[in-house]
Amino acid sequence: MPAFFHHLSEVLYQVLECVGVNPWVVERRHHTFLHMEAAREVHGHLGGNDITVFHFGSQSEGTTTPGLQSDTDMLSTHNYVNIMYSWADWQQGKFNLLMVRDEDTPPQHYLLQWIRPDIPQPVTHANNPDFVTDSQGHVFYSNMAVVRRAAAVCGAHHLPHLRHGPSNSWREDWDYVYAFHCKTLPAEIRAWFTKMQHGFWPSHETLQAARICGGFLVPVGCHGSVNKEIEWRITPNLIERLLMFSLNMVPIKCLVILKMIKQQEFVKYITCENNCKFTTFHCKTALFFTLNRTHPSLWTKCRLIECIVRCLQTILEFLNQGECPHFIVGEVDLFDGKLCRDCQLRLKRAIQGMIEDDMHLLFHLQSDGLGQRLMGLPHEVRQYPGDDVNAAICGKLARDMFNQYLGYVRHVCHRLCNNEEADVITNMNNEINRLESLAINASTTQYDKNYTKFIVKSLMSVKVSVTSSSCIQSGQALPDDIWQMYGESLDTDVASSKLKLASMHYCRGELRKAESVLHEVEFDLDDSVQPVCGCRELVNDKLSKSFCEYTVQNYSHEQLNKKLAFCVRFLREEKFCAPRFLWCEMYRAVGDDVDHRDFHECHWMDWAEVDARPLLLYLQYLTYRGLGVRHRQLEAHLRLEGILTTRDKWHQLYHPETVLNLTGHCWELEGNSYRALEAYNASLGAFPRNNAANWHKQRLEMMLNN
Repeated sequence: MPAFFHHLSEVLYQVLECVGVNPWVVERRHHTFLHMEAAREVHGHLGGNDITVFHFGSQSEGTTTPGLQSDTDMLSTHNYVNIMYSWADWQQGKFNLLMVRDEDTPPQHYLLQWIRPDIPQPVTHANNPDFVTDSQGHVFYSNMAVVRRAAAVCGAHHLPHLRHGPSNSWREDWDYVYAFHCKTLPAEIRAWFTKMQHGFWPSHETLQAARICGGFLVPVGCHGSVNKEIEWRITPNLIERLLMFSLNMVPIKCLVILKMIKQQEFVKYITCENNCKFTTFHCKTALFFTLNRTHPSLWTKCRLIECIVRCLQTILEFLNQGECPHFIVGEVDLFDGKLCRDCQLRLKRAIQGMIEDDMHLLFHLQSDGLGQRLMGLPHEVRQYPGDDVNAAICGKLARDMFNQYLGYVRHVCHRLCNNEEADVITNMNNEINRLESLAINASTTQYDKNYTKFIVKSLMSVKVSVTSSSCIQSGQALPDDIWQMYGESLDTDVASSKLKLASMHYCRGELRKAESVLHEVEFDLDDSVQPVCGCRELVNDKLSKSFCEYTVQNYSHEQLNKKLAFCVRFLREEKFCAPRFLWCEMYRAVGDDVDHRDFHECHWMDWAEVDARPLLLYLQYLTYRGLGVRHRQLEAHLRLEGILTTRDKWHQLYHPETVLNLTGHCWELEGNSYRALEAYNASLGAFPRNNAANWHKQRLEMMLNN
């Protein structure tokens, strides 16, 4: 290897630290996606679905950068399905599917034969499009059943159905895979453990842990197979994730560079009409084989470029032989159906040229400005973890995790409000009891406990507000334990639950108490606090710089809660704890507006949802108006308008139409109907449908015409 590789390797190592490939960010990605897995699993359990959820791929492994724009991969499996590798695996009462194959079945694929739930005997006939019966009377479960079900769900919710391999999704940046868990590893995977005993990697401890991982059967047949629609591919995703999580930073950085080269350079040589592609999984496979074959002494900071070259040489080996073996599953060619021979030869010549040119292409990599950063060192590089890129990654991970959490709270509230078996309070109590029982379960992980604690507090915030609303409506005194209940829910974040408390005080005419709570919220709600919402995504996805910097060192739930402001939600059952003007938000549909809501909007558009900071100012305006403190009232109004006229603040709003409506109401209370009408028109300009501004505009125009 050239002598300058040693120094350049250390420079490249440092450059990658600055674009999110460092221990801080990798650990944060692991932490975040394991929490998101737990949240999805608990949420499914509460909804009556016994599911297990996993996040795989670059985002969860930490082998990506912002410039690579990697998809997020999620796999879910229903535990009521029992996959049988042999007849000994049969379980009574389960949906049993037996893995079968013959000499014509492609490698890595199985057919799933339907077995009766009452006795261990095959089902002999099925009048169901999800099953296919062959000429011998064997009934097999079709992988198209998953595709049809996904398409139906997407269609019912007016969402696009995107199918890529085993993934069925409605978003281009997410891959959702429904799979069956196979507890018993098939022979072609078990053989791998014997083979690995003679390599340098993985370690004995990692191999021992991998033995209990099991595999997954994903709904995709082999390319060109006559039984393509009833074949299921066995994948050792959990083993692969275990291998990735065991790596130190050198192989992780090596894989990131391979992905950048693939994204920018390899694509130039794969230009035929056969839908050929060289994937990130090919890169990962090359890394695994190289790690297995080379002594650990190679994988050091000062030999990073040599490691990259060794991986490229492994890819060359695959291209020379015209076959890319799977690292774990035997007899599989990963080029089959992915990369034709012509493309393989073109790619081979390109890689040879890269190596012969002493890897000068590294200086021309455009992803994350890596080439420019590489040439700018050592003077222009900044130390992570304070680097802007790393801070932005940490901030986005934190925000996305709580966005998901809030989305689940929204789903739970919608389900409990529509459960007619009991009143909302009883449903809330039952749900909280279920969650608390789940939290003390011996098998519950710390990730499960963290999410369970969060959702209990969130539901407690709703429960206490519904209780207070009922008391206000009936003119009853608040129950003696109400303040303890409020106290248990106030630290979900810095603002939302406290704003609901202040709103309750306002609605009870307790203006001084409302003022006190609002003052506390105003003190906590500084510029370092990041707004978060589970309803919508921001068009301009720019996070607060101070929030991002905070998340670099502080990423526990308790720490993050101090820098997050959730949107404030009032259910219809809470309306007597909300200012009367907000009631219109709970009945925002006009005409056929309901028919123009997507799946997520159906869960929240019958409630009032307001961004925390604008609601703070609106409540201050109403409170100081009631107290007769005119200068503070005008100050709150001016600051509320300032949110609408300041670009950065406007782009941080999840519900801008509601904020415009609140501003319009303030103008009405100021006696300026024309300015109010301007605000309502602006609100309708942003969201013409499902907008309470339709009611406000109609009401105001009638007043002006009279």
